[in-house]
Amino acid sequence: MSPISVCSPKGEESLRILVGTEGDSFPLMEINTCETEASEQWDYVLVANLRTQRNPRQVYQQQQFLEELKTKGFYYKVMEDQEKMFFGIRADSRLFDLYCTLLTEPEGPAPRVELAKPTLILATTRIRIVHFILSSKMAAADTFQDLVKDGVFEAMFPLHKGEEDLKKKWAQWGNMFQEQPLDDIRDYFGEKVALYFAWLCWYTRMLVPAAVVGLIIFLSGFSLFDASQISKEICEAHNIYMCPRGDDSRRYQPLSETCTFAKLTHLFDNEGTVVFAIFMAGWATVFLELWKRKRAHVVLHWDLYGWDEDQEEMALQLINCPDYQLPLQQHSYVRSTIILIVSLLMICLLIGMAHALVVYRVLAVALFNSAFPKKQVTTAVVVTGALVQYVTILIMTKINKYVALKLCEFEKPRTFSERESKFTVKFFTLQFFAHFSSLIYIAFILGRINGHPGKSVRLLGVWKLEECHLSGCMMDLFLQMAIIMGLKQTLSNCMEYLGPALSPSLPPPRPHPTLFAPRWLAHKCRSMRAKLGGTAQGPELRHWQQNYLLNPVNTFSLFDEFMEMMIQYGFTTIFVAAFPLAPLLAFFSNLVEIRLDAIKMVRLQRRLVPRKAKDIGTWPHSYHRHEAGDHNSPSLGSGHVQADKASPCYGGLGTWLQVLEIIGVLAVIANGMVIAFTSEFIPRMLYKYRYGPCRQGAHPAVDCLTGYINYTLPVFYTKDFQDPVEKEGSENVTECRYRDYGNAQDHNFPEQSWVLLAIRLAFLILFEHVALCIKLIAAWFVPDIPQSVKNKVLEKKDQRLREKMR
Repeated sequence: MSPISVCSPKGEESLRILVGTEGDSFPLMEINTCETEASEQWDYVLVANLRTQRNPRQVYQQQQFLEELKTKGFYYKVMEDQEKMFFGIRADSRLFDLYCTLLTEPEGPAPRVELAKPTLILATTRIRIVHFILSSKMAAADTFQDLVKDGVFEAMFPLHKGEEDLKKKWAQWGNMFQEQPLDDIRDYFGEKVALYFAWLCWYTRMLVPAAVVGLIIFLSGFSLFDASQISKEICEAHNIYMCPRGDDSRRYQPLSETCTFAKLTHLFDNEGTVVFAIFMAGWATVFLELWKRKRAHVVLHWDLYGWDEDQEEMALQLINCPDYQLPLQQHSYVRSTIILIVSLLMICLLIGMAHALVVYRVLAVALFNSAFPKKQVTTAVVVTGALVQYVTILIMTKINKYVALKLCEFEKPRTFSERESKFTVKFFTLQFFAHFSSLIYIAFILGRINGHPGKSVRLLGVWKLEECHLSGCMMDLFLQMAIIMGLKQTLSNCMEYLGPALSPSLPPPRPHPTLFAPRWLAHKCRSMRAKLGGTAQGPELRHWQQNYLLNPVNTFSLFDEFMEMMIQYGFTTIFVAAFPLAPLLAFFSNLVEIRLDAIKMVRLQRRLVPRKAKDIGTWPHSYHRHEAGDHNSPSLGSGHVQADKASPCYGGLGTWLQVLEIIGVLAVIANGMVIAFTSEFIPRMLYKYRYGPCRQGAHPAVDCLTGYINYTLPVFYTKDFQDPVEKEGSENVTECRYRDYGNAQDHNFPEQSWVLLAIRLAFLILFEHVALCIKLIAAWFVPDIPQSVKNKVLEKKDQRLREKMR
């Protein structure tokens, strides 16, 4: 190839068009003709600082990179403003002809006499192919990422063009309740982004019945707000005193002071909780099965049923380098053992962080006793503990992502589809423990290892362990869920729109003045600074500048959106028995999330590199790592094409779909354990039918739960306190109560406590089997693929065979 340079008057702009000559590196073969979709003239834009022109080494590296692009069949155009150099990149049509040849199946064994009908190449496909080649390693052993680190270039990105329709009918807050234009999203951002919005929209719709049922269960507690026999007994228990709960709180608290919390607890800890937990188990299965059907319709509509991820990956590698060698499968038991050990150590660390939260709550009780009224200490500890956990989650998320990336690099998967799947599994596992370890502690451990008054278990032999709220551990779990989920939904959405334009953990090549500025403010500041610097001459250069001034897209942009939704789905299902309002909060959050993501992608951020997929897969292509200029961020690899973990037809599941299946099973187990061991449902039923006044039969004049409070709170004689200071101010109190089961004489577990444990275990087994049976029946009853889709695929196969017969 030989360059032809054309310079404009006054040298303001230069145009270098690279044309091919005989002897270029394209292989001699019969190539199908492709018809290019009308799109922007330039596929990509590279940006460099004008200061690089004063450095001979950087100038040489730029020219070397451009020369290699020339040999691969690219044209480029250079334009300058006061500070930057912009390189417009366009690929020769022969690259796309070769792409069509490699991925188009022949119609028959005989050579065709007539020319084939040109295959339409979409703008999204052009961008995907060009980005892959630009991001691959060049002959000089440098990638674009290496050149960015050396300061040769600053960024590369595809141009926004033709997004006006999306701005009008999608990326506006006023369109919050309108249908998602999935076909338009797919044509502009590719199948991957379109499938994300299809799934998110479907998930939001399916949250409606769950939110309605959860709200009904919650509001039904109001009908019994004052009618509950247990609440009445608590509110009238002026002569029942609870034992002191901490070292600094030596006050014998009348049980009647917890009247309000007892009524509030009954809002979500009632008989409807069991029904709602079983309902959510079936809902999770129906949601996934209906999504599979929806996905099948979408994949058929987009004609993706014949697309093969491995084939496209190999085709792009061959287009970029005809000498590409197919990597072979390999497995190392040593690597697997090291990865397993590191993963277990990380899980132990995350569990240790949950125990650190326990230490905080123990110390906070001692500190808050002097700062808050005695009645508000427990609530203050719970609230601040939830806030501390939220901050811990934010910190551990960055650490977990880094560790998961390093483990994937160490594992060395063969293809990127394997690499992304392994990364997702590792990262989600770590994130699960980061988010749910403290909830597991509160639900199943808090208050159960404290001992009894007079013989309390102490941390390091000094501090007394924290106990559950006086109204029960369900109140602690409810508050923890409400605070963490509320913070994640509100603050996460605010940070997405108003948060840092770049992730602090993924810094740009050099300090940027708007690194920690809000996204919209960062965009406005850059635009204002560019206007003050002067207006670009020519609409084309001005368009390139406007795209450059948009916020860079993080490597994990789409992946982070999926992960956020997976964690939200976990909160919505796993501990929903303790927080029936979770689906309602998730529904309102998703309404904002859909429109917020649309506005970010179309108006505030550079254009995402379109990616092809047939299911909700894992995370962006490796060649997507340079997208929007985040060049120093860690990558899963170089030179690989992303492909979703799906079968060539419809049977395969994306990795995220497998994660949703796992969450559904965990939800059944967790909710069964919450009802059995955390809720008061089983003790109430046991008392009602075995120990209460209705054990011989119902009495219309007597509530069957009469005497429940007196029965479930064991007696402790104050004279048995080992520390005499604890009896100060309690001359008139000879006995106090505490939440547990024990004899007044020796505080050992009585017979009824073992009966209760056996019934709890039996209920857990029964609940899980019933819920899992419902899940299996629902999965069997609702086919993954609609019959209409199967028939369409069969008709297309039949049509192709008949055409070959002719």
